[in-house]
Amino acid sequence: MIPLDDSFAARAPRESPVGVGPGEGQVGATSEESSVGVSAEEVRERVLAGGLLPLDGPLVAMLSGGRDSVCLLDLAVSICGAQNVHALHVNYGLRPEADGDERHCRELCERLGVALEVVHAQRPAGAGNLQACARELRYGAADDLARRHEALIATGHTATDQVETILYRLAASPGRRALLGMAPREGRLVRPLLGLTREQTAAYCHARGLAWREDSSNDSEQYARTRVRRGLVPALRAVHPAAQENVLRTAQLLREEAEVLDGLVDTELRGASSIAIERLQALPAALARLVVVRLAEQTAGTYVPQAGARVQEILALARRGGRAELHVGGLIGAVIEDDRLRMVRLPPRP
Repeated sequence: MIPLDDSFAARAPRESPVGVGPGEGQVGATSEESSVGVSAEEVRERVLAGGLLPLDGPLVAMLSGGRDSVCLLDLAVSICGAQNVHALHVNYGLRPEADGDERHCRELCERLGVALEVVHAQRPAGAGNLQACARELRYGAADDLARRHEALIATGHTATDQVETILYRLAASPGRRALLGMAPREGRLVRPLLGLTREQTAAYCHARGLAWREDSSNDSEQYARTRVRRGLVPALRAVHPAAQENVLRTAQLLREEAEVLDGLVDTELRGASSIAIERLQALPAALARLVVVRLAEQTAGTYVPQAGARVQEILALARRGGRAELHVGGLIGAVIEDDRLRMVRLPPRP
């Protein structure tokens, strides 16, 4: 399943009064962005060396029309071959400039010789969070297209997005996953631009003569990502000029260490969907939390980090004897029965 929690960094493009090259509302890099010390060829070689884009293999490139997704599409054509790339643009119709974004994507794909699929999505009646709804629609469409072509899915998330995402998650939710950031690869989803900054993707587009669309929400303090970008990131840079690089390096180290921890959980469960209460009680507290979280997330098919905080409650219920149930987060319940712990899905709340 494609993870649905990375939309914090995703951006929908808008028209801009600044323009270079053909097309109303298209923008290129500013002189400041163009001064980034990396050439287009160096960007290509760096992405190629990352090994996330398939050589001569099918790929779905998610295309909003913003600088990062435009950079991604051009690199995908160069590395995978235009005949193997399928671009996906989702038009939510929520902004006056949405049709202009779609038109720009069509023109770009025609120029690059790439097949484009456009999905006109509408917000379902009664849907809650708008961003979460858009995320589900976007990744659902990408997953469908990728399955049809037996392809990987590539997004244009950059190192800049990674820093902002880590800081946002750290502020918004507890747990080590907040510090891990977005993985370069999760299932069929790949993020080949995580080694590049937003300024570098802009410089690449400028060097390649590629116009892009800007995002009006980037200017709105209504969104948490804007407050992180405009307030928190500059504040950290004021503390230390290498703050962003240190955040990225820390995340990389923690991801490597997380592989060791995941191996310990694998050893405890050995593919099972339950664990003996006696064994759970004997584990170090940190490992017990990870085991409970793994069981919950295996059942849910998505993240349930809050389950780890219920270990002591689970053990307390087990000491009472008999069968017991406990809601551990999301729509997942812990069931203690026959001296073992397992997880079950709960029905949606009315």
